Amino acid sequence: MVSIDEILSNFSFLEDWEDKYRYLIELGEGLDALPSDCRTDENKVEGCMSQVWLVSQKDANDCYTFLADSDALIVKGLIAIILSAYSGKNAEQIKQVPIEQIFEQLGLSTHLSPTRRNGFFAVVSRIKQLQ
Repeated sequence: MVSIDEILSNFSFLEDWEDKYRYLIELGEGLDALPSDCRTDENKVEGCMSQVWLVSQKDANDCYTFLADSDALIVKGLIAIILSAYSGKNAEQIKQVPIEQIFEQLGLSTHLSPTRRNGFFAVVSRIKQLQ
């Protein structure tokens, strides 16, 4: 998985939003596969226009790994950003992730529809509920 710092750096080099959208799609394509048995109503994220499923696993060090998938390419890329920001962290570190700042730094607030923005933060909210 690409680190959030690498994503921020890569976004800063891309000048055209068409290229940034392509990069988002590439990030989504790089997500680890979500097992089909995890695509349940229980794992579905409410508040997303697209279908999004999210599961978490906690390791022996109390750090979380999140797996997610969507039926929409851009949304999968947004999920990849979120997972890069949150996976591998413990509950306290998760609370401290400046996700709104990351969202702004990537320029997503001005280039995503309100429904995609709401979906992005619905996934973030679900992550905070799962841990």
